[in-house]
Formats: sequence, structure tokens, C-alpha cells
Amino acid sequence: MARRRIIIIGAAGRDFHNFNTHYRNDPNSEVVAFTAAQIPDIADRKYPAALAGSLYPQGIPIFAESELPSLIKDLNVDECVFSYSDVPYAHVMKMSAIVNAAGASFTLLGPKDTQIKSKKPVIAVCAVRTGSGKSQTSRKIVQMLMARGLKVVAIRHPMPYGDLVKQKVQRFATVEDLARHECTIEEMEEYEPHIVRGNVIYAGVDYEAILRQAEEEADVILWDGGNNDFSFYVPDLMITVADPLRAGNEVSFYPGEVSLRVADVVIINKMDTASPENIQTVRENIARVNPKAMVIDAASPINVDKPELIKGKRVLCIEDGPTLTHGMMKIGAAIVAARKFQAAEIVDPRPYVVGKLADTFRTYPNIGTLLPAMGYGEEQVRDLEQTIDRVDCDTVIIGTPIDLNRVVKIKKPTVKVGYDLQEIGKPDLEDVINAFCAKHRL
Repeated sequence: MARRRIIIIGAAGRDFHNFNTHYRNDPNSEVVAFTAAQIPDIADRKYPAALAGSLYPQGIPIFAESELPSLIKDLNVDECVFSYSDVPYAHVMKMSAIVNAAGASFTLLGPKDTQIKSKKPVIAVCAVRTGSGKSQTSRKIVQMLMARGLKVVAIRHPMPYGDLVKQKVQRFATVEDLARHECTIEEMEEYEPHIVRGNVIYAGVDYEAILRQAEEEADVILWDGGNNDFSFYVPDLMITVADPLRAGNEVSFYPGEVSLRVADVVIINKMDTASPENIQTVRENIARVNPKAMVIDAASPINVDKPELIKGKRVLCIEDGPTLTHGMMKIGAAIVAARKFQAAEIVDPRPYVVGKLADTFRTYPNIGTLLPAMGYGEEQVRDLEQTIDRVDCDTVIIGTPIDLNRVVKIKKPTVKVGYDLQEIGKPDLEDVINAFCAKHRL
């Protein structure tokens, strides 16, 4: 019987994991191509033979998503598997229509087909949208477990933008490891906050190989999710972060609602900056789709290192890239700091952007008066540095989770914004972690 011919529709992350776990060793399926979206410069590459397995001695080509209709016909494709995250439901069904119109079936793989079971207890931290506050939640949980004398290894959702074979399994324990693995700004934003707090974080491409290596040095595995995807591992405790600044998105974006529905605990974050009406909307949606979940109220209070450089100044606000682009956020930590510490003006960066940053604003025209810290390659980093230099402002407020000064040369005075999760009342994470440790005899 002929193998079923498949295209995996992705963005260099979940797509590779779906292939590895569900298709790599399946003699009845043949993945003939990947397509790529969201991330620049991913198309026109290959998923290498060294990772693709014995059924794919030539590797698997990666094409731009825009080529999907012609690929389905030219490659005689039977089925397309949608495999990326943080998209509205209308986008998912639009992709389904494109696929069906070209003659193929449209598939979404679920946890049973893609999750890997660990030998160690797993806590998964996911979210309903990118930028909801997963990372600060993950960091707090790691610190709480470490304070109990436990060895915690964090594993981060993939961001494999470089040499995929070299990135099969990546271990980060020092800041120097970031340079050794040639990390992008987005990768550093996720890995560095863990490293500087003294814990190890893994990432890469092959998440079973990653897990098996991490298990050798961990008492507990913490899955630090990406975008609004559900966990790659079977969780023993599933925590989902909701964002009332984008109320309603928790039940209208894929696969964020999956993460909401399977959560044991839902954290309503950013209650210090969201309206009561939006907070109530999120509460009602949680109660409707997952009434058994424990709900924790939380805030993300900010702190800045040099508030005197904000008051009365004309400021440029730089934020985490994905949160502003496909995350669609209009307000980040830098904007909150600018308003709280009474900046005279938030300068619009759009007249000053160059190169690939200009492309980013054309692709995502609703970013507004924020500058996304895009840095997927050397060219983007140079464009970011040049744009910051061109902006007519007094101060640059850095709302990214990393020390951006270490990556780009910023000639203007800078202010670094920090933020941590702060629970409000009871129940809180202490209750959750105590119960988890008792259950698993940690």
C-alpha cells in the first residue's frame, strides 16, 4: 500500500516535534515537505537526514507557507498537518480551507499522538497567548523547588533557527553557553533568565533525546512552554497563564484554549494593569470551559534600575519581539514603566526603522509605538542596533527579559525593566507546589 503523503505546516518548532514523535518511524506515512511561517529565513532549508531518520535519507525540504496550494498539487499530497501556535481560530480554518480546496485533508495532532512520558515528575507551564507571563511563572516555580533542595531542569519549547543537527540537544548552564550555541535574541530572552538564577535549561530539536538527557540530572522537569502551545511532555501538574489584557483570547486562539481546558491550575496574571471588566471576562471563560481548575490571582509589578532617566524624558520602548508581532500586544513592561515613571513622550520608532525591522512592521502593521527586539540573525541584530541609534529620543527603556546592552551597542542612556510574578491572596503557588511535592514524595 502506498504511503500517505503529508505536508507539515509549521514555524520551526511544534512541526519538527510532531514529525519526530508521530511520523519519523511510521512506514505508512511519508512527510514530503514542511512549510514555514511566523519566523523569518526558515524557508528554503531542509530538515536534515541526520534528524529525519532512516526513512528519509535525503532529509525533508522546507518551503514558504505561501507555496502550500501548489505544493499540495505538485507533490500529490494527501494530508496537511497544522503544527504551529498562537493563531486565531479564523486563521486555522482559513488554512483548512486552503488545504481542502487544493484536495488534501487537514489535521490537528493532539497530546496522545505527540506527548512524551518522563521518568521524572513534570510540571508544565503554558499559556493562552504568548506574552501572558509563562516565563516569570516558570522562574518562580523553579526557585520554589530549588529552595526545597530539589534539582530542577527546565526544558524550553523549541526555537531551532540555526544548524538543526547542532541543535538536536542543547544544554545551557552559563551565559557563555548562549554564545557557544549561537543563540538569537529570542532564544536568549528565554534561556538567560533561568541561567542567571542558577538553574539549567535545555532546548533543541529532538525532545525525546532532550528529555532523556535532562532526566539524568533532574529531580523535577519543568516544561517552559512557547507561545500558547500545549506541553510536549505528559504533565503531572499543568499550569496555564491567562492574560486579561487580551480578554477573550483564551477561548479564541489555537491552541491556547487547549492549554486552558487541560490545566490543573490557571493563573490570571497582570491584574495590576487590567480592567475589572476584562478580569471578570477571563474568570467567566475559565469557569465555563474548565470549572475544576484552581484559579490563582496574580500581578506582574515592574521595577526599573534608573527611574530618573524616564521622568520628563522622550523615551523609546523596546519589548520582546514575538509578544508584539504574532502576540499582538500593545502594552508591555517598557510602556508600563514609561507611564508609571512619567515619561514626557513615548517616541514612535516607525519613522526610523531600517532593513528587516521595516519588514517586520509591514508584516505586523498594528505593533504601534513599540520597537520589537527582533534578532533572529546577524542582519536583524544590525538592523535593530541601527534603528535604535536613529531614533530621536533621550532614553531607551528595555522591557525584554535579557540585558539587551550585551547583544547590541546602544549609545543612548538605557533603563532596564524587571518584572516578577506576584500572587494575590489565596490559593497561591506555595499551596500548589506543596501539594505537588507531597504527591510525588519530593
